[in-house]
Amino acid sequence: MNVLGTFLAASVGTIVLGLVSSWVDRKVTARVQYRVGPPLLQPFYDVLKLMGKETLVPERAQGRGFLLAPVVGLAAAGVAAAIIWMANLKPALAPGFVGDLIVVIYLLTIPAAAVIYGAAASGSPHAAVGASREMKLLLAYELPLVLSALVPVVQLARAGGAATFSLGAIVAHQQEAGWALGSVSGFVAAAVALLCLQAKLTLVPFDLPEAETELMGGTFVEYSGPPLAILKLLRALMLAVAPLYLATLFLGGLADPGAWGAWLALAGKYVAVLVLVVLIRNTNPRVRIDQAVRFFWFGLAPLAAVALVLAAVGW
Repeated sequence: MNVLGTFLAASVGTIVLGLVSSWVDRKVTARVQYRVGPPLLQPFYDVLKLMGKETLVPERAQGRGFLLAPVVGLAAAGVAAAIIWMANLKPALAPGFVGDLIVVIYLLTIPAAAVIYGAAASGSPHAAVGASREMKLLLAYELPLVLSALVPVVQLARAGGAATFSLGAIVAHQQEAGWALGSVSGFVAAAVALLCLQAKLTLVPFDLPEAETELMGGTFVEYSGPPLAILKLLRALMLAVAPLYLATLFLGGLADPGAWGAWLALAGKYVAVLVLVVLIRNTNPRVRIDQAVRFFWFGLAPLAAVALVLAAVGW
């Protein structure tokens, strides 16, 4: 299989994984609320149903940008997922490239930027408030997220390897020296990254851009039909990418692509992170946007900086 085919397969496979993960999220949430919850294929049914609906564009919307934004966000998240898979499958497929960690972090900011642009282009005041909140969240959590990603890089450099931003090199190093999570700095950085990704997924307590009880859907309020289906696919894809990202950076990724045991171990890591995401969502109230910004800037950012210092001194 060539590189393009591998990227396509990884993107589509991650979307399917994300839809199944969204079912897990909805099912667990329903059980917490003493409800039965949806069947396994309900997320797939939702997307297929929306694909057959009519697309309504508001009169005040800037049609081209309004409709293009979800596609751009989905494409960026798909490429990020493919790069993460390529880093884990590197021994069996094509090698990664130096700096792919930076590219992944950059690509994972594009979905939020696309949602901001699409909401702003809709012409709706509710969507505009949602876009404003999404923008503030993006500016708040990106700094601690980037700082936390530097901890495995520093650990690799301190162990005698080259200071590289290659995900493949980070995974290979952890297979020899142990998971980054096993160190104090790695544990702190992983906790920071988990909370930042909770905000990137716009899940409670950081679901401010949508906030159905306040903004009637916020950034998504004016979308319908296939564009809304693409946004749901984007949410599902991001829900799958977040655990894969954490498992790759802090839990050693995929140890041996040719061994079933390694795949089962990766599945266990993925499920563990997904369970944490769902638990955080179901055990916390929504915070205000000013509380969220203070939490990331004055709470998590200094904590991530401390983790970076600890990694530099060998902790």
